[in-house]
Amino acid sequence: MNIKRFIESTNLQTTITGNDVDALIAEAKALEVFGVCVPPFWVKRASREIGDADLSLVTIVGFPLGYHMTETKVEEAKLALRDGANELDVVMNVSAFKDGMPWPKIEFAKLSKLAHDHDAMLKVIIEVAYLTDEEIVKAARLCSDAGVDFVKTSTGMVTNGGATEHHIKLLREVLPSSVGIKASGGIKTREQAIQLIEAGADRIGTSSAAQIVNG
Repeated sequence: MNIKRFIESTNLQTTITGNDVDALIAEAKALEVFGVCVPPFWVKRASREIGDADLSLVTIVGFPLGYHMTETKVEEAKLALRDGANELDVVMNVSAFKDGMPWPKIEFAKLSKLAHDHDAMLKVIIEVAYLTDEEIVKAARLCSDAGVDFVKTSTGMVTNGGATEHHIKLLREVLPSSVGIKASGGIKTREQAIQLIEAGADRIGTSSAAQIVNG
């Protein structure tokens, strides 16, 4: 298994600096991973540092709680795309979802169209720690119906709220093969990553890329 090409090396720490961004990208190039994920503020710098390297540039939208107004998320996405992001990881409005509102699906569709119009990809973070299995299935179907490219398990900001094999298998059962799965949250070892990939994950979001790649 070429585990390198599953990895999105991530640094979303509050205290991240420009030097940290540069170091993340230098390491990602050396490790030959799939991509890097940085906060929106640092997308432009990250894009410059990546240059023509074979690295996808991922950033977040509506992070970490997701209950921003859709207009805010759309504007945030536009700015990220302008600055060079290839992929957008948007946090689902769990509040609206729990309330039974149709708005999350509408929001997914708007953001999917925006991303695709810019030849970018959209991932939706459903935050599995807050959902029952039944809700995970429902959220996954909303994502699929709205044209989302990936469903992502977690922001990584919820204590004990990371991806599990159970979550990945559940998502893989309900999602069509055209929709990928990104496992994230607390993935720190090669063994964990392999288990999640074997369960059906197409990407691994982690702040421990070197540890995972080098085993």
